[in-house]
Amino acid sequence: MEILNEDQLYTQLLKLTAQISDLDEEAMEKVQNRLDSLTKPQGSLGQLEYFAKQLGGIQRTSHPKINKKAVLLMAGDHGVVEEGVSAFPQEVTPQMVYNILNGGAAINVLARQANADVFCTDVGVAFPLEGNFLDKRVANGTQNMTKGPAMTRKEALQALLAGAEVAEKKIQDGYNLFATGDLGIGNTTPSSAIVALLTNSSIESVVGRGTGIDDSGLIKKRKAIEKAIEVNQPDANDGLDVLTKVGGFEIAAIAGSILQSSASHVPVVIDGFISTAGALIAAKIAPKCTAYMIPSHGSVEVGHLKALTALGLHPVLNLNMRLGEGTGAVLTFQLLEAALHIIEEMATFADAGVSERLT
Repeated sequence: MEILNEDQLYTQLLKLTAQISDLDEEAMEKVQNRLDSLTKPQGSLGQLEYFAKQLGGIQRTSHPKINKKAVLLMAGDHGVVEEGVSAFPQEVTPQMVYNILNGGAAINVLARQANADVFCTDVGVAFPLEGNFLDKRVANGTQNMTKGPAMTRKEALQALLAGAEVAEKKIQDGYNLFATGDLGIGNTTPSSAIVALLTNSSIESVVGRGTGIDDSGLIKKRKAIEKAIEVNQPDANDGLDVLTKVGGFEIAAIAGSILQSSASHVPVVIDGFISTAGALIAAKIAPKCTAYMIPSHGSVEVGHLKALTALGLHPVLNLNMRLGEGTGAVLTFQLLEAALHIIEEMATFADAGVSERLT
């Protein structure tokens, strides 16, 4: 396999982002006309109608379809756990990978209900793994971002393109709807740093308790993020720089999968806080990709709504969840399918012989 240098990797990223275009307005208009002809007051199905229209614009057709669904779950570890920012040890990351591979995690249960497949990718777990996972490991976890950059620029590019490669392969396999998923002890810390920087928010307003840290842990977490930003001085106008200095490998891969999905006209449902941090990185690199994002739930992580708002997204579910893994996103699959059943199966006023509105 050819080993690319940093410039070659960056060229690949530019080629990918150049393929991302606006949604198809003509297809969206046709879906809207269909919706307006159905036996209901116009707009009365709210977000379902918007989803149908958005899916039409993404797929560039007045009859969008969902063929195969997948959760693209990216796993990675974080050097910043040395600072006491997590309630769980780093060994939990590989343990949870195996739980997912064995079908025993929450995401497995919910994906089975939604008739979706789960694909787990090791982008940077700190421990060696065995089993039926996708191996895109860039390094054995990131560096401690309080002491310097979390990764090199080359590693950031490798992780971004790894996520893109996973999405591209699954698209080739016939999947045309994705959910983002994450796994990695300590990953709310880099996510909080990303959200603080890319939404111009205070650290206190975006840092939550993650895996359930106590007050002492929360103070350590805030101080770690503050120190990382002070030490690294990330450029908030440069998504790649922010990712390199205070990001994570799985966050990068999530961003890359979003970029590839957008370039391939495939919708991607954004999960919780970590996934939305990845979405912010993707949007900073290629702003047009936000049109391909579909929000899912509002996490109880305090910075999540700020991150969604910055993307122009609004959660459709409020279930007080904060697990990650893609759990909120896969629940939203069923709403998207409902939206498409509406435009394909519901009768029009003319079909049903129902009188239309007077004005």
